[in-house]
Amino acid sequence: MPKVRTKLVTWEEVHDWAFRLARLIEDSGWRPDAVVAVARGGYVPARLVCDVLDIHDLLSVQVLHWGRAAEITAKAHVKYPVPVKLEGKKVLIIDDICDTGDSLIVARKHLEEAAAPAEIRTGVMQWISSVAKIKPDYYVEEVKDWVWYQYPWCRVEDTTNFLEKIVAETGRHEWRFDELVETFKEWYGIDVGERVFRAAIEKLAARGVLKVGDL
Repeated sequence: MPKVRTKLVTWEEVHDWAFRLARLIEDSGWRPDAVVAVARGGYVPARLVCDVLDIHDLLSVQVLHWGRAAEITAKAHVKYPVPVKLEGKKVLIIDDICDTGDSLIVARKHLEEAAAPAEIRTGVMQWISSVAKIKPDYYVEEVKDWVWYQYPWCRVEDTTNFLEKIVAETGRHEWRFDELVETFKEWYGIDVGERVFRAAIEKLAARGVLKVGDL
C-alpha cells in the first residue's frame, strides 16, 4: 500500500470535470458576472468554466496554504489580493479542490471585504467532505476518503516535493535513478513518467539535496 494515497489526474479528466462543473452552475439557474480563480490551483478550471459559460470577466486571488506536496505548512492567507471593486456583481470563486476548505474560506472573506460583490458562490471539481470545513455551492465529485489529487499543472512541483520527502525520511542522499523512481512508485502509487522524474531529480540535485549517479 502507498504511504500517501495519490490520484494521478489527466488533462482529459480536468476538462471533463470543469465542463460538468459549468453545467451544474448553468442548470442551477444562477449566472455569475465574474469568475475569480484561487491561484494557483484554480487557474485552469476557472478558465475552462468561463469558456463553457461564456464569461469574460476572469480575475484571480492568490491564497497560500499548501507548501510541500500533501503538507499544510502555514495558515491560509492572501498573498496577492483582488485589486478591483465588484459592487453589484455576482461572483463565482473557483478552485481545483476543496480539501480543508481554508483557501475558499479565506478567498471568500477577502472578496467580501475588499471587493464588495452583491453575491458570492464557490465551485470546485473535488470536495473532500471528510475533512473540509465547508461545502462548496457547486462541486463535481464528493470524495469521502482523503486522497492527494496530483493535477497536471503541478506535476514537476509535486514530484520534486515527494522525492525530497523520500530523501528526508530515508536519510539517503545518493540513489540510482531507477531505484529512486521505484521507491517513489511504492510510496505514492503513481507513475509520473520519465521526463517528469528527471526534471524533478535535476532540481533536487542542483540544490544539493540528492545525488543520482546514472541521471
